Amino acid sequence: MSAIYIAGIALCSVLAQWVAWAFRVPAILFLLLTGLLLGPFTGVLDPDALLGDLLFPVVSLSVAIILFEGSLTLHFRELKGISKVVRNLCSIGMLTTCIIISFSAYWLLELNWRVAAVLGAVLVVTGPTVIAPLLNSMRPTQDIDRILRWEGIVIDPIGALFAVLVFEAVMLVGEGQIFSHTIIALVKTLGVGLTIGVVAGWLTTQLMRREWLPFELHKFGILALVLISFSVSNHLSHESGLLAVTVFGIWLANQDDLEIDSVLEFKEDLSMILISTLFILLAARLELSDLMMLDSDVFIFLAIVLFIARPVCIAISTFGTDLPMKSRLVLAWIAPRGIVAAAVGSVFALSMMEAGVADAEKMVPLIFTVIIITVVLQSLTAIPLAKLLGVRQPSPSTILIIGANHVSRAIARGLKDQNIPVHLSDPAWENCKMARMDGLPCYYGNPQSEHAERYLPLTTIRSVLALSPNRHHNALGVQYFSHLLNDKNVFSLRSSSSHAKANKDSATFLSRQILFGENGSYARLSSVIAKGGKVSATRISDEFSWEQYQEMNPEAIPLFILKGDKDGDDDAPVKLRPFTSDMEKPPQEGERIVALQPAKISLLKDSQAKAKEES
Repeated sequence: MSAIYIAGIALCSVLAQWVAWAFRVPAILFLLLTGLLLGPFTGVLDPDALLGDLLFPVVSLSVAIILFEGSLTLHFRELKGISKVVRNLCSIGMLTTCIIISFSAYWLLELNWRVAAVLGAVLVVTGPTVIAPLLNSMRPTQDIDRILRWEGIVIDPIGALFAVLVFEAVMLVGEGQIFSHTIIALVKTLGVGLTIGVVAGWLTTQLMRREWLPFELHKFGILALVLISFSVSNHLSHESGLLAVTVFGIWLANQDDLEIDSVLEFKEDLSMILISTLFILLAARLELSDLMMLDSDVFIFLAIVLFIARPVCIAISTFGTDLPMKSRLVLAWIAPRGIVAAAVGSVFALSMMEAGVADAEKMVPLIFTVIIITVVLQSLTAIPLAKLLGVRQPSPSTILIIGANHVSRAIARGLKDQNIPVHLSDPAWENCKMARMDGLPCYYGNPQSEHAERYLPLTTIRSVLALSPNRHHNALGVQYFSHLLNDKNVFSLRSSSSHAKANKDSATFLSRQILFGENGSYARLSSVIAKGGKVSATRISDEFSWEQYQEMNPEAIPLFILKGDKDGDDDAPVKLRPFTSDMEKPPQEGERIVALQPAKISLLKDSQAKAKEES
């Protein structure tokens, strides 16, 4: 019978993630609602009866993996490049938020001071998993987008570490214990957690650098080390395990010569599975009586979280900066709580209940209430608020090119010359390095990954061109962005004419392999570029029609049609539409044709342009 319940949880997790994907909202909302539906509302699922004594270990180990995955994204070198506002938000702003929420919970809700302190520490964390989808739909101006996105990335591991430290500190203060005993116990806990984390990080680094651990065991080996580090640290000093795995992840993230991209990708997938399962289990543990005991004072508490704690945090963090008041107002409203808050808070609540701390059972219902209210309310109001204050970006204009190979770089340079903003993406570092040397922005990794949601400028992307020679990369990109941007804005290039109708490809991918007409393929473009071909633009006019262009350039491969002057007003950006096999409207007068010209023609055009400049 237990197997059926576990399988059912997996199925419900997938359905909740799918609904969130379809509606383009944070998945955490539907996961929590699914758990509430299965648990307190219907009584179908009872996690305590299903897992028994294994519940707390399963939840604790899952949270350890989630925190480790989050800490893998914290690079110290990136902290130097973020703005003063983000640094303030993740330091004095975080402390301010914690103090306001903690005192509100203590005085207003009359919670035990330990529970109030931990609740305040947990609720400082926003997190990229809830911020990224909201920003992608909201499309705020660059200053707002950059601050909120980086706050979510940085405060995820830092806020979790801060919450762990606060929890350890308050739990070590016992009834009647002297101050010095508490300090000694806290130092011991910090020492054990830091030592285990550093040792685990150093050992893993040596195993990977010296190739003592084969590549195929990197993912499983690091997972095992995370679990054993967490368990050993907790055994040596109670509740120090979360600190150990966080330090472990930060250590690995800051080893410049260590290749951990495959590990990070694996941990992202594993975290999604654990988060989906964990939230359904935790929400199902709630009792209707727990929800009912949240009286009317909770609404006042929520108002303090929304309208006092966050605005005060922003006011302090932005003091002395030149950030516009409109941007500050948006920042003061957008702070949805997410996965780390619920996961870490649930572990702390279980530990406190086991220790017999009063009011510990109220922590999880309060955290879940804050999460649901902030996610729903701020998701519904973010776009109207941005429009009202005039801080929403204009229509996206950036072209994302999947692949940074020599074909992609040549096309990107041609578009850049015409004032078309481009951004490349490639999982091969050599290609990314060559693109950046050409002055082309390039994301190193797969653009459909969770990591890309944090670092790619998704709010500015209008169209996607899949130009990788790897059909698998193109297919994944097309499927992902077709849902995100709509089919009509996503295109793919065929590898060669022989691969045009491969039956193993999805219908979506096959329908989008239409770039550059019937004669356009990666193989042909690559051949022309290798022989010295270049991308250039030609304007269609009364004196030079599209038919004349075709007669004079029979070997050219038309790529795009541009409408608008590249030197025109920024408020009227250049409009681009690619040549496709199903294109109905030919180039019109005043439009420019961007084409790949063979070597002889491109040399002739270069000499003509040079002569024109000299005259």
